[in-house]
Amino acid sequence: MIKRFGYIILVLMLLVGCKAKKRATSNTKVTTVERKKGVYKPNDGIAGTKFNKSELYPLPADPGRFVMFPINSTAEYIEEFAEIAQYEMRAFGIPASITLAQGILESGSGKGQLTLKTNNHFGIKCHTGWQGEYDFHDDDAKGECFRKYNHPMFSFRDHSIFLASRSRYRFLFNYRRDDYKKWAYGLRQAGYATDKKYPQKLIALIERYDLDAYDEEVVRNGLDTVREPKEYDVFTHVIEKGDTLYGLSKKYTISVDEIMQLNNLDSTNLAIGQVINLRKAKNK
Repeated sequence: MIKRFGYIILVLMLLVGCKAKKRATSNTKVTTVERKKGVYKPNDGIAGTKFNKSELYPLPADPGRFVMFPINSTAEYIEEFAEIAQYEMRAFGIPASITLAQGILESGSGKGQLTLKTNNHFGIKCHTGWQGEYDFHDDDAKGECFRKYNHPMFSFRDHSIFLASRSRYRFLFNYRRDDYKKWAYGLRQAGYATDKKYPQKLIALIERYDLDAYDEEVVRNGLDTVREPKEYDVFTHVIEKGDTLYGLSKKYTISVDEIMQLNNLDSTNLAIGQVINLRKAKNK
């Protein structure tokens, strides 16, 4: 199936010099992507950029403007985002079928109100330490804070990091990378969703649209597993000027909550010279 991310990547690379706004505003500049056929090239990174182990598959730089994706159907959603889901599967080991099914369910196939105004395809809330753009949306409570992304691919990447960096999801990465049923039930077990029928809904979407075919394609072509969170090395980091918990969480692929737990922190405030504990997966 011909994918369309190649054109988008090209647009992003041309916009590398643009600077993303720190916070969401009511007059955010919007760009609607013109759809063109192309091939997504996942290794198109930013020259000279350093990435840690979990970022061996770098994404292009933030375009600096909100890129809107008008989606008309679930089939169109799958065609648009299947390749990026496979890309994330190669990078983090999360089945592409699970990522796609969650995206379809959480975003209303890209047509949900939250997704349209934030490019947030997985309903990820701000949480402690989030320093990116955000917007407010009524969910479990009125006016909750949700993460906002200038391009959907950053939502998909944040979803991968969200699952891979939290200890409660760690057991999922011991499952076969193409075992979508275990992943579906495991997500519910780990507390990803309160809906008791969440696993059945994911499985129904996967089987209705044959999403597991994308898993099979990745495995068949060789799955380069980047993250296997089974054993960890603990190390220390001395806080320097400009360090934030969120920045450290992105750099070392560990959630802000886990950093706070490791160091018994009750605040996100850091002091220059402060020594904190961090951890990373041991190399196999």
